[in-house]
Amino acid sequence: MTDAVRVLIAADKFKGSLTAAEVARHVAAGLRRGADAAGVRLGAEALPVADGGDGTVAAAVAAGFERRDVRVTGPVGTPVTAAYALRGATAVVEMAEASGLRRLPGGTPAPLTATTYGTGELVRAALDAGARSLVLGIGGSATTDGGAGMLSALGARFLDASGAPLGPGGAALAGLATADLSGLDARLRTADLVLASDVDNPLTGPAGAAAVYGPQKGARPDDVALLDAALAHYAAVLDGGALADAPGAGAAGGLGYGALAGLGAAFRPGIEVMLDVLGFDEALAGADLVITGEGSLDAQTLRGKAPAGVAAAARARGVRVVAVCGRLALESSALRGAGIDRAYALTDLEPDPDRCMALAGPLLERLGERIAADCLP
Repeated sequence: MTDAVRVLIAADKFKGSLTAAEVARHVAAGLRRGADAAGVRLGAEALPVADGGDGTVAAAVAAGFERRDVRVTGPVGTPVTAAYALRGATAVVEMAEASGLRRLPGGTPAPLTATTYGTGELVRAALDAGARSLVLGIGGSATTDGGAGMLSALGARFLDASGAPLGPGGAALAGLATADLSGLDARLRTADLVLASDVDNPLTGPAGAAAVYGPQKGARPDDVALLDAALAHYAAVLDGGALADAPGAGAAGGLGYGALAGLGAAFRPGIEVMLDVLGFDEALAGADLVITGEGSLDAQTLRGKAPAGVAAAARARGVRVVAVCGRLALESSALRGAGIDRAYALTDLEPDPDRCMALAGPLLERLGERIAADCLP
């Protein structure tokens, strides 16, 4: 046999089909079959990745963090069991666990009233567990409340002109008269909080939280206008709008803004944060090939999604990168520009999208065998 070839599989989930860990497992199985057939000694290591959105806690757990389940408030007020990940004094909190679209009962949207209160409860639970460095991954939210719910769960008070507490959701922010942050959990003053997001939208305006993402959460055009105005008013009261245009302020229905303005969080691209947290550089050492990927490789991938971040980090170390995906919508030149030599798509094997979803695991194994034939000595 030839000398061992070391492959690092650092792919994100295939949304609606496979978790990041499952993607890695199937690709590795195909690689091993292909390597055996070619007489190549293979060392394959899996490092499931995420960019701050759905699957971030799962990726952290796969990397050795402990999963902690907590009963918190869901986006419409009903209790849900959500999880965060803990290792030592570092916690990874995924807002979609508590306040995501998948937490809407029956999938029924609540664009005007959905709250991030449960995300604040998750942060508080992590602090109770001893976390002093927190990564707040945001994406997949059901909410457009500017993070007011999260801040309320952590001790802030939002009052109307009569001194009564505001109701939940973004629409209620139109009636905000006083934002009192004096009661925020004192532990937040010394905690290191990083906002991990793959979007850098401002809070308001045509590229803001309500206009861009509101319709995905069930907001009609008049709802979008109401929410955008309410968020602008909220920002004016909270900090005079100083951070409303900061990168990431519009992420997750404005929860990014709440974390920046209310908690003093620092914004970083989600995949960069997660690669640090997951120990990507250490895993990359000695690798001959990196396999990354996600469900759809498209224009959004190039705007800070996990595969682009993995490829950039690997290319900086001179390691070749290929990608797997369900659907490929990028030209070869765009892939190469992102540091990805080649992409292998499930639709190359099975053109029917429904069958691709249903058979994603076995199809990925076949792609793994192809990669072994093409890329291993």
